[in-house]
Amino acid sequence: MSKIDEIAAAVEAGKAKVVPGLVEEALAEGCDPMEILNKGMIDAMGVVGEKFKNNEIFVPEMLVAARAMKKGVEVVKPHLGADNSATIGKMVMGTVAGDLHDIGKNLVIMMIESAGFEVVDLGVDVPIEKFVEAAADPDVKIVGCSALLTTTMPALRETVEALNKAPNRAQFKIMVGGAPVTQEFADEIGADVYTDDAAAAAEAAKTLV
Repeated sequence: MSKIDEIAAAVEAGKAKVVPGLVEEALAEGCDPMEILNKGMIDAMGVVGEKFKNNEIFVPEMLVAARAMKKGVEVVKPHLGADNSATIGKMVMGTVAGDLHDIGKNLVIMMIESAGFEVVDLGVDVPIEKFVEAAADPDVKIVGCSALLTTTMPALRETVEALNKAPNRAQFKIMVGGAPVTQEFADEIGADVYTDDAAAAAEAAKTLV
């Protein structure tokens, strides 16, 4: 088994204590840092996401795998060089005004970071103005809005409406999700993408950029 395969296996198994050491060894052996990141970690998280989608693993296993990857990324990042950016795009993510739930949002952020994105976490109970302000950053490719309560679906609608009126609307995509949200609702309010779980959100994010 190659060192990169070992890293991938350790990430999939969620071995956060083992991954950094394996990454160090791979670097010492002269493995390409980008290959370590893409094949050893991002691809491994793709497998984890697929297993989650097929109900072969559940949220706790997905979280430990994402944490293990994060530890590996910390080791490989300094070796990627300024011109060789580790991110494939920038996303902002938040739970809409009136909604204080963050578990779903945090899980989506972990999976999207695992797919190679830089994610700016706006937090919970985020006012519309904050979403619009964050979306004004020219580097932002995706704006993610989460609503976990039926009572905050109007806030989600108003947030998407405001984002759709942003002068730089052509530069970013709007992704929505959360327990009460459906594809129909997403279409109705003018969002670009709806996903029903964190693994699907990571897959969708990759296709958007």
